Amino acid sequence: MTGFALSRFQDPLRPGEGPGVGRGLTFSLIAHGLLVIALSLGVAWHTSTPPAFEAELWSAVPQAAAPKAVEPPPAPEPEVKPEPRPPQPSAEDLQAQREADIAATKAKEAKKRKDQEDRDKALEKKRQDEKKAADEKKKLDDKKQERLEKLKAEKAAKAADAKREALRQENLKRIMGQAGATGTPTATGTAQRSSGPSSSYAGRIIARVRPNIIYGDLPLGNPAADVEVRVAPDGTIIGRKLVKPSGDPDWDRAVLRAIDKTEILPRDTDGSVQPLMVLTFRPRD
Repeated sequence: MTGFALSRFQDPLRPGEGPGVGRGLTFSLIAHGLLVIALSLGVAWHTSTPPAFEAELWSAVPQAAAPKAVEPPPAPEPEVKPEPRPPQPSAEDLQAQREADIAATKAKEAKKRKDQEDRDKALEKKRQDEKKAADEKKKLDDKKQERLEKLKAEKAAKAADAKREALRQENLKRIMGQAGATGTPTATGTAQRSSGPSSSYAGRIIARVRPNIIYGDLPLGNPAADVEVRVAPDGTIIGRKLVKPSGDPDWDRAVLRAIDKTEILPRDTDGSVQPLMVLTFRPRD
C-alpha cells in the first residue's frame, strides 16, 4: 500500500508520513525470511541419524542355548461381586429418624438439666444442714458459756458472802471482846472494862432511842435488828451500822433513823460512855 492509498484514510489534521516507508517494510520482510531459513537448516543438521553397525559373537566350543523361559499365564483375577447397595430410606423414615434424634436430644438435655437441679438442691441442702449444725453448736456453746459464767458468778458470790460473814463474825468477836477494852497490853480478859458497864446501861440507851422510832405496822414475830453504835467521849453518836438485819427492811430503817435523831446517848452510872456498842432493837420489847 502506497503512501497515497494510506493518505486516503489518514486524518487530515495528522501530519503526513515521511518518504521511504515502503522500502523499509520490504527489507524487513526479506530479513525475517532469511532468518527462518537459517534456523531450519541448523535444526536439520543436528538431527541427522548416526550410522548403525552389527557384530556377531562366536565361541571356541559349541554350546547349546538354554531354553527360553516361559512365563506362566497370569492367574485369573477373582470375580468381584458388587456389594449390594443398602436400601434407601423413604422420606417418612427420614422424617421419623429426624424426629427420633430431636426427641433423644431433648431427652438428653432434660436429663442434664434435672441432674444439675438435683446437684444444686443437694448442695443447698448441705449448706442449710451445715448452717443449722453451726447454729446449734453456737447455741450450745453460748449456753455452756452462760452456765460457766453463772457458776463462776455464784461461786464468787458465795466466796464473797463467806468472806463477809467471816469478817462480820470477826467484827462481832472484836466488838463483844477486846474492842474498846481498857485493860493493860498483857491483860488476858475478854471484857471491855475491868468493872464493865452497869447491867442497866444498854436498857437505858435503848429506852432513849425507842421514842424516836416511827414504825406503824407490827411485823410477824419479833425480829431483832443489831446495830453497831460508835460514841464520842461526851456521848455524841458519831456512827451507826446495821450488822445484823431483822428481815424487815422497814423496821431496820426506822431503827437507824431513830438513832440518828437521838444524837446523844446517856452516860453510865459511873459517868463513863462506852465508845463502841452493839444494841439490839425488837418491835415488841
